[in-house]
Amino acid sequence: MALPVYAGAVALGYLLGSIPFGLLLTRIAGAGDIRTIGSGNIGATNVLRTGRKGLAAATLLLDALKGTAAVLVAPLLATAAAPGPDLALLAGLGAFLGHLFPVWLRFRGGKGVATFIGVLIGLSPLAAVGFGLVWLAVAFTTRYSSLAGLSASAATPLLLWLAGMSEAAILFAGLALLSWIKHAANLKRLLAGTESKIGKRTGAGQAADDPA
Repeated sequence: MALPVYAGAVALGYLLGSIPFGLLLTRIAGAGDIRTIGSGNIGATNVLRTGRKGLAAATLLLDALKGTAAVLVAPLLATAAAPGPDLALLAGLGAFLGHLFPVWLRFRGGKGVATFIGVLIGLSPLAAVGFGLVWLAVAFTTRYSSLAGLSASAATPLLLWLAGMSEAAILFAGLALLSWIKHAANLKRLLAGTESKIGKRTGAGQAADDPA
């Protein structure tokens, strides 16, 4: 039966995605509990608030790699009834959900941008390059990291569709929607004109809320 294999792919992706690298790395490095710093987010942006640039870079890399790993490993479970490409998509979905809603942290995870990119790299490196180009263009033009990430995530389904990857495009439309929901606070500040720009320190009157 295909159903147990499909469920296994989702579970594999979820378990990989739910690894809270930001929390683990900061604790190992003696930087305390990242959830008590800044926005309380477990992602790389908040890790950077510890002043440890190396830890932030490692968190960004590992949060992306867990998405890529899920996509690449899941097809090894393939059977005649459960083809590898389908398993890769399901594992990618699981990894993204695992990062956003990790069971180990009472389902309070990150915003998923790094894992989004990692899953995309595993499925379509070319689309991942497109994501990066959109991010850079919007970030350079507006200086808003959050707007750049949201714009790039919204463009990703179209990039995949143009590449002939319709099933992946549908998956990433769902992931992009979840990402936008997780960025609700950033969206409100963008509309109000109070979102912090790249290179500008958050003022005392502004709430710390990571764009990624």
